[in-house]
Parts: sequence; C-alpha cells; structure tokens
Amino acid sequence: MLKTRLRDFLLTKDDWLFAVSDYFRKDGIRATLRYVPDENGERELNGIRYKKYDFGPAFEFMKKHRPDWVQDVHVVPESEVKKVLRPSDVIPELVNSDSRVRAIVKVLDLAEIPRTSMGVTGSMLAGLQNESSDIDFVVYGPMWFRARDAISAAKQQEGSIKELDEDMWQRIYRKRIPEISFDEFMLHESRKGNRGMVEGTYFDLLFVREWDQIKDPLLRGKDTVKMKIEAEVKNADFAFDSPAYYKVEHEEIDHVLSYTHTYAGQALPGEIIEACGVVEEVGDIKRLVVGTSREPKGEWIRSLTWLEKCGYT
Repeated sequence: MLKTRLRDFLLTKDDWLFAVSDYFRKDGIRATLRYVPDENGERELNGIRYKKYDFGPAFEFMKKHRPDWVQDVHVVPESEVKKVLRPSDVIPELVNSDSRVRAIVKVLDLAEIPRTSMGVTGSMLAGLQNESSDIDFVVYGPMWFRARDAISAAKQQEGSIKELDEDMWQRIYRKRIPEISFDEFMLHESRKGNRGMVEGTYFDLLFVREWDQIKDPLLRGKDTVKMKIEAEVKNADFAFDSPAYYKVEHEEIDHVLSYTHTYAGQALPGEIIEACGVVEEVGDIKRLVVGTSREPKGEWIRSLTWLEKCGYT
C-alpha cells in the first residue's frame, strides 16, 4: 500500500495532479484535483502545459471525466497513481534554487528543526509555480510549534522574513469571507504567527501530523441541527491541523472541528470559545462542525477569552 498523508501530491497515469486531503483512506486515496494537462494551460512542467483547477471547477471536471471518483472529495484508486510527491522530498532542491525557501529554511535551521521535518506543498511541490505563487511551507508534528515561534521571532528582526502588510491581510480576509469582522479576524490572527512574507512573497506555515500522530480516522457521522455553543477548550494540540480539532468541555459536544483554515489555531487550552456550526452525531458522540461548505455562512469560532483580554466587545 502506498504511504500517503495530508498535503502530499499524487501524479496519476493520466498526468493529473491531486493534493492529498486526508490522513486516512477508504476505497482509495482521498484527495482534491489541482492540475490537469491542457494545451491552453498557463503553467508548464516537463514540456506539458497544465491548467489549475480551483475547488468548484475541479468537482465539475471530475463529475464529467471520473464520476466514480467523486465523493465529498475525490477518491483516487491506488492503481491509478504513478507517483507520490512528498513535501519533504523537494526541500534540498528548493534550498539550492529558490532564495525565498532558503531564507525560511535558514531560520528553521537556527531553531534546530531537522530538514526532514520540513516540506513545501502546493504548486512548488508539483513544479508548477509561477511568479504569483505563494509558498505553502509544511512542518511536521510537534516541530511545527517550534518553527512557528522561530518565524515569529524572525519577523521582529531586520531580516528577510517580514510581517504581512495591511493589503495582504485584506486579501486573505476577502478570500476566506469569514463570518467575523475584519477587526476580530485580525485580533485572532495577531497571535497565531503562522503567516509571513519573504522577499515580497506570502507564505503560510502548514501543520501536518507526524506518522506516529496518525491514529484513529475521523468517522463520518450524521448531520443533525445547527447549534451555537460556549465551551472551554481542553486540548488544542491539533488546532492547526486540517481539519482543526478542539477538544472541549460541554454538556453535549465532545469536540469542535473546523474545515475552514480561518479558524485554525483560533483558541488555546483553557480559553472559552463561542462556536456555531452543524452538530454531527458519530455513534454516542456529538461534535460541532464548522466549515460545512466552501464559504460557510453562519458558522464561526471565536475565542471569547482572547477577545475580552484584547478589550474587544
């Protein structure tokens, strides 16, 4: 069996490129289509032109060309996979060829983070980046938190790692279309430390579990009702994962999941959150799911503790 995890890429026999979207599999590798050969495509790799597909158009393409692969994501049969592209495999090459990646890696080297714990995903992993491409930088497991702190510290110094400017924050906010105000969004983002700029390019520090952290799959449950809760966060070890996971203390809800990156790292252990989403029943357990659609309306996570501390009412 092919060993894959979140943020790996798959190259199929048709030369289609998929981003792996789950740690677990059932009937195939759960992924999302990203690039397809197209003679009119705007990107090129090994003499082949590629077209990039966003979330919605990717599903339309798959329903037309591989309808049997379409579920809540795209399920790629292992027999169709020609190659697995792993984020950590491209670090040596990118350190030599890309000064921006080299600058990020240099900061993490100084924090004694092994290069085997680093990776780059997205268009750079596929070899299809262009001048407008962001850098999707991966760090695996507990090392992610050390990396985040190192990046945060580097932004306070006169080096190549910079804080985002107002225009970039506005761009991220508009892209996410969250159900919280821009001011509230910025208060939450101000302490996360997982975004930065390097030589004018935006980068995001993405969390992926180490192999020994990949244990029990998230079983699909039954959607029931919409609910808004207030609850104390008991554990946030996987708050920056995808989906973000918050263990909470609440009379009905066992944990809160966020499938939208906006609410990753939104709260710390011991904080009271307000969360609104859809209650999903999995056996005897109820969880609250935020981000039940691509642009979820009426769904959010707010740290009431942090907002109060910041004087925000």
